[in-house]
Amino acid sequence: MTSTMKNIPVVLAFAGHDPSGGAGIQADIEALASQGCHAATVITALTTQDTQDVSDFRPLEVTDVIAQARAVLEDMPVAVIKLGMLGSVENVEAVHTILTDYPQIPVVMDPVLASGHGVTLGGQGIIEAMKTLLLPLTTVLTPNSLEARALVTGADTLDACAQALMDHGVEYLLVTGSHERTPEVVNRLYHNNRLLETFTWERLPHSYHGSGCTLAASIAGLLAQGLEPFTAFHEAQDYTWNALRHGYRPGLGQHLPHRFFWTGDDEL
Repeated sequence: MTSTMKNIPVVLAFAGHDPSGGAGIQADIEALASQGCHAATVITALTTQDTQDVSDFRPLEVTDVIAQARAVLEDMPVAVIKLGMLGSVENVEAVHTILTDYPQIPVVMDPVLASGHGVTLGGQGIIEAMKTLLLPLTTVLTPNSLEARALVTGADTLDACAQALMDHGVEYLLVTGSHERTPEVVNRLYHNNRLLETFTWERLPHSYHGSGCTLAASIAGLLAQGLEPFTAFHEAQDYTWNALRHGYRPGLGQHLPHRFFWTGDDEL
């Protein structure tokens, strides 16, 4: 093995399998590869979905999730753990056990609670389990505005949601604004119980399948490469926006991010 190969950071991604290839573990692999990382993966659920919506999902057994994760963690120097769809309360509990065994590894979590068209992927039990077990161990949380409101019921504003999430122990919180009715997309970064920065991006004309996975995975990859957090957050947003801008529509539903846009292949 060459010294160059040894320097490729490993990111361990927990996510569901999306047969359309737009979101879930496939999105994580492509986004992490684009950041120069090696993606090690734990499948948490099998889904039946296309570019239009999710029709069914089946969480994997806890023993399978734990076995996959430990096989990697006991073999590779994992730099960052990225969490996506977990699928069940039992899998949230299993991930909590893994994270407490490896407290030195930063955690980036995309709290996947529903499909792009609103199909619930686990229910209120998962929300409560995430808040209790995972948020205190999360380095970076990347909810969209709908997910932030779902995680914090009764909050009047996104700032109030952010404060409540940070009260659970989240270190950095990046709330994305693509679901808000604003002329531009405004993403809000919180840290140390305050709004640290707002990022404004041109609103693109389509809806996209896998944008949240892409953003969270690219943040994880950039942190694994050693970037300081603020730089990683900005560069990951820029990468994601460009992946969406170069997106394509292979099916009958949403556009998919072109996560390898940087190769110069714009003929999709």
